[in-house]
Amino acid sequence: MSRIVAENMLQGGESVQFYDQRVQQAMEMSQASAYSSPTLGQMLKRVGDVRKEVTGDETPVHRILDMSDSQSISSHSLPFVLSFNNLTYSVKVRRKMSFPAILRQPAAGVSTGDPVAGENLFTSTKFLLNNISGEARDGEIVAVLGASGSGKSTLIDALANRIAKESLKGTITLNGEPLDSRLLKVISAYVMQDDLLYPMLTVEETLMFAAEFRLPRTLSKSKKKMRVQALIDQLGLRNAAKTIIGDEGHRGVSGGERRRVSIGIDIIHDPIILFLDEPTSGLDSTSAYMVVKVLQRIAQSGSIVIMSIHQPSYRILGLLDRMLFLSRGQTVYSGSPMNLPHFFADFGHPIPDSENRTEFALDLIRELEGSPGGTKSLVEFNKTWENTKRSNENPGTLTPTHGLSLKEAISASISRGKLVSGTTSDIHTSPASMVPTYANPFWIEMLVLSKRSFTNSWRVPELFGIRLGAIVVTGFILATMFWQLDDSPKGVQERLGFFAFAMSTTFYTCADALPVFLQERYIFMRETAYNAYRRSSYCLSHAIVSLPALIFLSFAFAAITFWAVGLEGGFSGFLFYFAIILASFWAGNSFVTFLSGVVPSVMLGYTIVVAILAYFLLFSGFFINRDRIPPYWIWFHYLSLVKYPYEAVLQNEFDDPTKCFVKGIQLFDNSPLGNVPNALKEKLLSTMSNTLNVKITSSTCVTTGADILVQQGITDLSKWNCLWITVAWGFFFRVLFYFSLLLGSKNKRR
Repeated sequence: MSRIVAENMLQGGESVQFYDQRVQQAMEMSQASAYSSPTLGQMLKRVGDVRKEVTGDETPVHRILDMSDSQSISSHSLPFVLSFNNLTYSVKVRRKMSFPAILRQPAAGVSTGDPVAGENLFTSTKFLLNNISGEARDGEIVAVLGASGSGKSTLIDALANRIAKESLKGTITLNGEPLDSRLLKVISAYVMQDDLLYPMLTVEETLMFAAEFRLPRTLSKSKKKMRVQALIDQLGLRNAAKTIIGDEGHRGVSGGERRRVSIGIDIIHDPIILFLDEPTSGLDSTSAYMVVKVLQRIAQSGSIVIMSIHQPSYRILGLLDRMLFLSRGQTVYSGSPMNLPHFFADFGHPIPDSENRTEFALDLIRELEGSPGGTKSLVEFNKTWENTKRSNENPGTLTPTHGLSLKEAISASISRGKLVSGTTSDIHTSPASMVPTYANPFWIEMLVLSKRSFTNSWRVPELFGIRLGAIVVTGFILATMFWQLDDSPKGVQERLGFFAFAMSTTFYTCADALPVFLQERYIFMRETAYNAYRRSSYCLSHAIVSLPALIFLSFAFAAITFWAVGLEGGFSGFLFYFAIILASFWAGNSFVTFLSGVVPSVMLGYTIVVAILAYFLLFSGFFINRDRIPPYWIWFHYLSLVKYPYEAVLQNEFDDPTKCFVKGIQLFDNSPLGNVPNALKEKLLSTMSNTLNVKITSSTCVTTGADILVQQGITDLSKWNCLWITVAWGFFFRVLFYFSLLLGSKNKRR
């Protein structure tokens, strides 16, 4: 879009949407023209190094504003300044319990001044951040540097509100006003050091799902796709757009491309503040340079970019605007990279022309840290340097916001399309109320989450295939072992054993749900930490996605075993048998899912699942009847998940009052008289008939299905009540899973 078009858009005070037809026509005109003014997309191209195609210049989420327009509020289109003053964060560390250690002076970084509250002979206080101050402005990249353990990541976490307020001292303000945590979640993004992505989604799909989460539903599908395509070009990912992310078992994109995708999903909604924890870690020099180049484009589009970086190369150094060197939680330098030589020359350690400035600085800091006095001299010199520099600066340059309040600055950014998450430009509202907590309603989030999970799992069919194979093999073994059971007393005992094993098997085969959330845990924590979607949406979508597989597995197991074993009830009996197996799968899946939200690792989770399911089977009523369970363990009987489906299938099998399972001489089966000749058994029956005054012949029904249920102690609940209780257990564990996410995903330091 040319400058003339941008000016025409702003004339007359119209609030013109950038998706207006005139704007699209202007974009087409700019693509056809050989000369264009410095629009946003073209500025990004100018600092870029990857793409030359003109189609990548359309960034639909920005409205274009001529930077040289005299009517603009300032030379910066988005005047934001993030300031932090005297940030202090300390933790308790355990002292070594030895007499020499007690007499020895505390190590550097440990409190040596006045006693700290809570400090005693056994613990000491270590400052991870010690009175850190500075600022970051839109359009600039602020890099936090230092050796490992210097406090880089801690400072990024403090600025990103990832440290509990009661643990962090100091102030953090945006345009001079305290930064509300709710507002910060919406206007900022945090890129973790690890690339947490769904492995079987392509680059384009990953960014598209992020767009559907973070961009409002008022934005059409086509415009969201336009935003994703423009972002792909901005990130230099056009050649990898159709490639899956990949993992250890599936080849995907390169490390540098993965890192840029991780950045892309967090900037899809065009945040004002972008935090990054070592975005170049593990990358080669070329990939690291391209990542920082992308960050420079993001900053120049009107964002504040703050990142930690371990040791930037010479080329990366040229892209940084402001640097903050830390040493054991203290500031040893803060300022422009251009002032580094002057700073260290004044300190008495000039940087040789042939050396990398940052490498020299980091080496000198490490050398000082190993000296007896530590970096105290450099810290004190930096304070003097800062005071001198501050006194020499023009006071007018210290307030780049030009007097804009936070509400006015956010309103200005909204009017330029900077925030696209359904914001309002009403400056009479509070800053926190100008942006919504979530970009989309509950049901949209649930649909998008379900679609993403289906897409990712559909491309790994071998996982479902293995689970289906386990169910089919188990069903086949049971069907052949218990083939066409008869109605004799031995057949009754075999039916009881079949039901106990079948119901417990349905629960054990649900253990595969354990690693599902454990693998997604940190993706979930990253996305919900900055309000991409609600936790309740994730829980419901997680349940919805699991149902189709459970239905298919339940039907396969029921169809293989019901008629092969010779179970009773006909087609209606089969339908109930299928329903109770499905309910068992649902309850077992929900139980294992809840455990995955509590346990920290897969191995620990499997151990707990196997142990608890074994206890459920023990107290189900198969090994020992309910009436024989000791009173102090009876509570576990009612908590057993296996109890209710086991009792339900028994009632489904034996609830026919006309069905006889023990006739006449079969009464002596499973007893010491079982091997007596039938003639003698008939004489015994005749004697019993005379004694009891009841005629008992070889065809007389002695035990019906109802008698078997009474013998097994199954008299409290009907089969339908057992079914509903099993289903209710599933919902109960899903609610517990939600609370485990609510309480366990607080990704903040204490």
